[in-house]
Amino acid sequence: MFAVIKTGGKQYKVEPGTLLKVEKLCANPGDTVELEAALIKDDQGNIKTEGKVEAEVVEHGKHKKVLVFHFKRKKNYKKLNGHRQPYTLIKIKEIKA
Repeated sequence: MFAVIKTGGKQYKVEPGTLLKVEKLCANPGDTVELEAALIKDDQGNIKTEGKVEAEVVEHGKHKKVLVFHFKRKKNYKKLNGHRQPYTLIKIKEIKA
């Protein structure tokens, strides 16, 4: 059984027990979060378009630094910025069709 969930403007294919890094959610570690399922496929091969996925928040963190470099030739212009995107690590507990 697997499901496709939507969160943070992205879609992820998940199964029970999957650890997943998603865009930061407003929940504390240890809390349970319900996410909407865009698609669910069960063990018999039936496909459903409605359902919920129950997940547990494991931790919050930041991804590795991404360097953003701006450069304009012949103008002596250089600018370097770094960005670390925050994320929430979740563990999928149950898929409810």
